[in-house]
Amino acid sequence: MEKQLNSPTVEKAFAKQRLDKFLSQHMADLSRERIKNLIQTNCIQNNQGECISSPSYKIKEGEFFTIQLPQNDTLDILPENIPLDVLFEDEHLIVINKPAGMSVHPAGPIVTGTLVNALLYHCKELSGIGGVERPGIVHRLDKGTSGVMVVAKCDAAHQALSQMFQDRTMDRNYLALCYGVPLMAPKRIETLIGRHPKDRKKMAVTQKTGKNAISTFEILENLNGEASLLKFKLHTGRTHQIRVHAHHIGHSILGDPVYGKAKKLQNSEAAELLKSIDHQMLHATILGFEHPITGQKLSFEQPMPEDMAALYQALKS
Repeated sequence: MEKQLNSPTVEKAFAKQRLDKFLSQHMADLSRERIKNLIQTNCIQNNQGECISSPSYKIKEGEFFTIQLPQNDTLDILPENIPLDVLFEDEHLIVINKPAGMSVHPAGPIVTGTLVNALLYHCKELSGIGGVERPGIVHRLDKGTSGVMVVAKCDAAHQALSQMFQDRTMDRNYLALCYGVPLMAPKRIETLIGRHPKDRKKMAVTQKTGKNAISTFEILENLNGEASLLKFKLHTGRTHQIRVHAHHIGHSILGDPVYGKAKKLQNSEAAELLKSIDHQMLHATILGFEHPITGQKLSFEQPMPEDMAALYQALKS
């Protein structure tokens, strides 16, 4: 038995856009690569009953698309008995506090030790909407970012949570230790974010291409002038958004191996601690949302992890 999803109807503003781009923008629970695969395997048809076989198909105003999600995909990801810090769980969803250093799902050479491996062991069943590599995954945190995440255990919860992310009704706050102290005002960053023109593994603020990205932040503490503790709030969810925006305003996140500037800290204790850290000092501290099935208002808050807290205390001294 297959599962079926329906896309929104194409509005005039999106006419003549590529089908894979349109669906990736409006179906937050499916990645663009997953959409391309579904198109190429004849799993998507328009409201005229035509099977669309090319990702570059130019969509028309008034069209909508039916997506058939195969149930017979082979799941090669092995469940692993990896401890999880579970903050909340019922039959519909699970909320966990992800440690830094854990990838959310298998990708490339990483096939074990991921959050998905752990969840498959812990939950037995997850929503299938994310495809065989990302079952249940509604949103992601970078491997080096710690903090609160929600994962869907059934398709109804997955679709509803994805819509909340798309509608920006989730409360998402992050703590970041950054170089220097921002002086800019207002504390709102709105840019386009797209692939870096020279390094396709990185994201960057772009001028014409890319997706709109909005972050706001406040300075929680000035750490003796050479660093600061910032609280970021996400209003959109672009890849590496906070890391890119922090770099864009000249206050990269400490420890960030991709976007961080290797500035020398004058505080010797903090400098030594930073040498032992291989990931960005970024933590998803608050996640709040309305339960997609019961309507209960849920909010979860987790303090910064031990390595980040130690660096913070050293910077204060």
